[in-house]
Amino acid sequence: MLNLERLRTLDALARHGSVSGAAEGLHITTSAVSQQMAKLEREVGQRLLAKHGRGVRLTDAGRLLAEHAARILSQAELAQADLEAQRGQVAGELRVSAFPTAARGLFPAALADLKERHPALRVRSRELEPENGIRGVVRGDLDLAVVLDWYNKPMPLPDGLVKALLLDDPADVALPAAHPLAGRDEIDLAELAEDEWITWGEGEFCHEWLMFTLRSKGVEPIVAHRAAESHTQLNLVAAGLGVCVAPLLGRDPLPGGVVTVPLRQRVRRHVFVVWRADADRRPSIRAAVRALRAAVRALRAAGERVGGAPGSGAPESGSPAHGSGVPQEGVRTAAPAS
Repeated sequence: MLNLERLRTLDALARHGSVSGAAEGLHITTSAVSQQMAKLEREVGQRLLAKHGRGVRLTDAGRLLAEHAARILSQAELAQADLEAQRGQVAGELRVSAFPTAARGLFPAALADLKERHPALRVRSRELEPENGIRGVVRGDLDLAVVLDWYNKPMPLPDGLVKALLLDDPADVALPAAHPLAGRDEIDLAELAEDEWITWGEGEFCHEWLMFTLRSKGVEPIVAHRAAESHTQLNLVAAGLGVCVAPLLGRDPLPGGVVTVPLRQRVRRHVFVVWRADADRRPSIRAAVRALRAAVRALRAAGERVGGAPGSGAPESGSPAHGSGVPQEGVRTAAPAS
């Protein structure tokens, strides 16, 4: 009988590509990974790893067993989710992530709500960019991630994930108060062709979106400064160092000396939450999505203009409704809850 934990170690090695990566993903030592693999090799009677430079690679037998391990672990996750759903208890550990403005704008209220309503649930959160959050969910390092894409640049969603919209978040352009266009009712992006931009880190999804969007309007952007966090960007704007895109979620309060003006193109980003389809029935996943939506409603009630969030109970158009009552997209294996 194959040992499930050893199969989990093999799966982590296949996904991460190294012993150190597997150890980090499993939160164990590299020595423990090596020991688990040695035991698994004795169990199956075949070599699963071979030396490759300073690291290791999977043998043909290792790759074959890793493919089976991924399916076995998915079925085990589904079985665990079904058992949790039958008990109906929100308990255990839930590992979540969010991109910076969602971590600031949604997590405090959502995680406090979960702590109050479900004291047996241990939530562990971290701040991650959208691509890293999605990778974490795919690898199994995270149970749930709050991510985003833009109205004109969708975020690719791997197979086997469920996606539920939280809100559409409109974005303005932030200008120094002394900027010649600061008093306008709206601005066209082409009017900012000569301005210096404050943007996100090179290679980040939001930075690539901004470059794509500006160039589609015939503007070759002049990038002066980069900052991952929106409040850092806004403070650079306040110092007169450039302009930036300023989504509403997590933006307030604006620093002094900054004016926001709507864009004529009505720029929006979509904020959504993703999890693995084989965990769709877990009560803790459903509770977390409900808490995040409650946090969105609280933001609206507080007067922040954070756009409509369809699906506070109703499915999005064209997406299947599952037992969780959450709008879902990108589902491969999730089945309706009984």
